Amino acid sequence: MRRIAFHPILEIEKPKTIKFFFEGRELEAFEGETIAAALVANGIDVFGQTEHSRPRGFYCAIGKCSSCLMIVDGVSNVRSCITLVKDGMQVERQVGRGEITW
Repeated sequence: MRRIAFHPILEIEKPKTIKFFFEGRELEAFEGETIAAALVANGIDVFGQTEHSRPRGFYCAIGKCSSCLMIVDGVSNVRSCITLVKDGMQVERQVGRGEITW
């Protein structure tokens, strides 16, 4: 787990943990954190691939780029850096532009 658990000055409160699924694998997240933060905390850095097979991941962290686009609960093009993780959520890597749904 890649989280700051102790800080010499700041007190770190441990929020409630929830479970979500990344490509079928059950992972833990803190309630109120983003999908991207939860994935990085669990050691997952590659969130998908471009249409040219280049890896994508956590980049801007403010929802302006498209590096963190993932498939969440069957919906493509979800910005994982600004979307809060939810209990039971299904998250998958996205390859290319994903499916556009209306």
